[in-house]
Amino acid sequence: MQEPICLIENKPNEKLYVNQKALELLQAIQQPVVVVAIVGLYRTGKSYLMNKLAGKNKGFSLGATIQANTMGIWMWCLPHPKKHDHTLVLLDTEGLGDVEKSNTENDAWIFALSVLLSSTLVYNSMGTIDQTALEKLQYVTELTKCIKVKAIPPGCSKKETSGDFLRFFPAFIWTVRDFSLELELNGCPISADEYLENALQRKKDSPEKLDLAKKCIRQYFPSRKCFVLDRPTSRRELKNLENLSESKLNSDFVEELHSFLQYIYEKSKAKVIQGGHVVTGTMLGNLAVTYVDSIRSGTVPCIENAVLALAQIENSAAVQEAIKHYEDTRVQLLKLPTETVEELLTAHSKCEREAIQVFMTRAFNDEGQKYQRQLAMTLESMLQDLCSRNEQASLDRCQAVLKQLFQDMEEKTGDGTYSVPGGYQQFLNDQKEKLEQYQQVPGKGFMASKALQDYLKSKEAVAQSILNADRNLTDREKEAEVERVRAQAATQEAELHRKMKEEAIQMAKEKEESYEEHKRQLMAKMETDRKNQQLEHERMLNAKLQEERRLHEEGLRSEATRMQSEIQQLKQQLQDSQSRHDPCVIL
Repeated sequence: MQEPICLIENKPNEKLYVNQKALELLQAIQQPVVVVAIVGLYRTGKSYLMNKLAGKNKGFSLGATIQANTMGIWMWCLPHPKKHDHTLVLLDTEGLGDVEKSNTENDAWIFALSVLLSSTLVYNSMGTIDQTALEKLQYVTELTKCIKVKAIPPGCSKKETSGDFLRFFPAFIWTVRDFSLELELNGCPISADEYLENALQRKKDSPEKLDLAKKCIRQYFPSRKCFVLDRPTSRRELKNLENLSESKLNSDFVEELHSFLQYIYEKSKAKVIQGGHVVTGTMLGNLAVTYVDSIRSGTVPCIENAVLALAQIENSAAVQEAIKHYEDTRVQLLKLPTETVEELLTAHSKCEREAIQVFMTRAFNDEGQKYQRQLAMTLESMLQDLCSRNEQASLDRCQAVLKQLFQDMEEKTGDGTYSVPGGYQQFLNDQKEKLEQYQQVPGKGFMASKALQDYLKSKEAVAQSILNADRNLTDREKEAEVERVRAQAATQEAELHRKMKEEAIQMAKEKEESYEEHKRQLMAKMETDRKNQQLEHERMLNAKLQEERRLHEEGLRSEATRMQSEIQQLKQQLQDSQSRHDPCVIL
């Protein structure tokens, strides 16, 4: 993308909606996406930071007046500067709290969508992190009203906990602009991160609104980072900021800006969903549509429902992608007809193994292996079809060869060449020569014997007629020749049955090996999912333990005690995830 495009439009007096052109661009990205969204009050310089992340001076619209420029959520997709085969998706949002907007109720939805879609959320503010700044961050306190994690049925007593949100929320970065204070605490220098954590300390006598904002940030965003940036230039030059070279900017601002950019490039992770499954641009587009559709319908976006809907879309696409890979690989690897069934089955096994890998890479949350079973059944059907086409291709080839080789014998039979004394022996000699030539013809396929046997059987009446007409042979010689031909046919029939039995055994073996391959790859995927889930539980547990310690230090012992139940539950989940259970494979 050479420039940003509006992904989610927010027009006056209208509901939010997804821009189809932007959606098509996003859904065309098959790579994992690192999604960085920036939110904050209007006219705080959000777009400037995003342009710098894009490596550009211009792109996202900057404004030099008190009026907000960005409306909705704008997107810019770029190759990631540090992560190979990843795409950096930048989301610039309209400013929150603009008094001139006619639909200010959408502010909360814009904030919620930024949280839902991003892997790193940047909150941009001006001045300092003080009581006023925290009070303006009211949208954090309203997240539970705008986002549901679980699809809890009406009337169910089960409630969502902060841990549920913690599991899905992005990393949090607070950028403080035009910061002019010294980073000191009690006379000692501190880092920007320590400045943020100190600002988030809770006190028993804190105003409820302020305390709630601190509580929500700490509980929902365990990964927190802070950058404090001095004013980039004089107030007079701010309107030309995008045209100024770095040499004309405040050196302290430039230094901190570079630190911010490098941190995003190196530390921001690809977006993942439940189970640690990495999100691609295609998946991100589908998530955006699902969430916006929920908002438009008047319901609260539910992460669990969105993931389930996404799983259905992705698993169906995974089946189709796997089938296409199988067919493309098969065309490259196998030319029909094959000389043996074994050759076909070997090629099929390789194509099937790769197809399953393609499916496993994209599929997730495949409950009861519904989609894997669909893939297995389709591949089995494709194998049967392949065998049929291979058989027919071999028969067609053999019949064409036989017709060409025996054409002159057909003509001799028709003009009576063999209907003379000694003609039968001449017929046998010619037939023997043709059979030797037939054996030398390449590329006939594994139906060569069957095709030849069928052809000779179709000519038995002709051969018998020539034999009966040959006056050089006695009746006894003719009877002996009939017995010889009959015995030869019986031998060929037995050999054909033996080959068919061997092929049936090979097909049965292939089916068993196919089942084992599906099971092997499924177990490997489930083990990976189990490890991802374990890491997720460990991350959440560490965050809860850290928060519990802080609550004790701050004297909020009642909250720390309540958190103990969540910690015990997480420990149990972690213990369960460490116990591996073999999957019940139903194929």
